[in-house]
Amino acid sequence: MFLEQYKDGWYIATVPALSGCISQGKTEEEAKKNIAEAIELHLRSLAQDGVPFYQKEGRKETFVAINL
Repeated sequence: MFLEQYKDGWYIATVPALSGCISQGKTEEEAKKNIAEAIELHLRSLAQDGVPFYQKEGRKETFVAINL
């Protein structure tokens, strides 16, 4: 998930792995809560439509921590 604050102060959350899965919030926490709901609804919709959701073979998603 990517979280970006726009000039008007709103936070926009997007999920690149789920095309079109976007939400927003007045605060960072509200945007995170809203995108979690959007992800759930998006995946539920894919399942109801019979669209498989899986990772491509040979591709693995992971997270790393860094210190700046």
